Amino acid sequence: MNIAVVTAHPDDAEILMGGTIVRYRQKGHSVTIVICTNGEVGSSTLPKEEIIKVREREAREGAKILGADLIWLGYPDMFLMDTLESRLAVLNATRSVQADVVFTHYPDFYNPDHNTTSKIANDITPLQDAPNIKTKFPPTKAMPTLYFMDTITGVAFDPVEYVDISEVFDVKKKALLAHKTQYTWLKEHTKIDYADLIDAQSRLRGYQAGGVKYAEAFRHVNTYPRGIVNSLLPQYV
Repeated sequence: MNIAVVTAHPDDAEILMGGTIVRYRQKGHSVTIVICTNGEVGSSTLPKEEIIKVREREAREGAKILGADLIWLGYPDMFLMDTLESRLAVLNATRSVQADVVFTHYPDFYNPDHNTTSKIANDITPLQDAPNIKTKFPPTKAMPTLYFMDTITGVAFDPVEYVDISEVFDVKKKALLAHKTQYTWLKEHTKIDYADLIDAQSRLRGYQAGGVKYAEAFRHVNTYPRGIVNSLLPQYV
């Protein structure tokens, strides 16, 4: 299968489903991370032009560690808007990998870019196979299945399915720590320690998943005409 992970910022994929990406890759599936914004807000010391380059470089390193490809759309950080242009850009990106499954943010109201990304990904997923909507890359053969990822710290998210990432948690952590500038920014700006956050949240989800050491949580979007009967998470496919 071809998996597209549509995220707002560099590092979102690593935080919320880095272990699941590795599990998909271990099973031979293709994974592409689509990053909508350029991360230009995420520094208290570097100017915008420089931090954009650094964060793209870090994002590509993190994706490489996970074994994923990366598409960088480059919209302004914290000012992503739901427009015709942004919708077609995300649609083109997911069509370029012929996505069978799309993951995106849960609409959690934590961050405007997360909410906008979620809205765009949710709304364009049913359009993937529509031939009259033109993009550079052709329509998919069928409509992809859509999953929502967990929220940051798990607030307001009610998981439906879990993926055991115990054996690949170290890879997830290594990929996340490739985002050195964001690790520093979050410590300074919000007093959050990356490593501690993902350890605590993954352990909590592990307990909820039935007592495994680490897990990641998801819920599929089961609305007409996208309902599915069987799970497409990596422990099943």
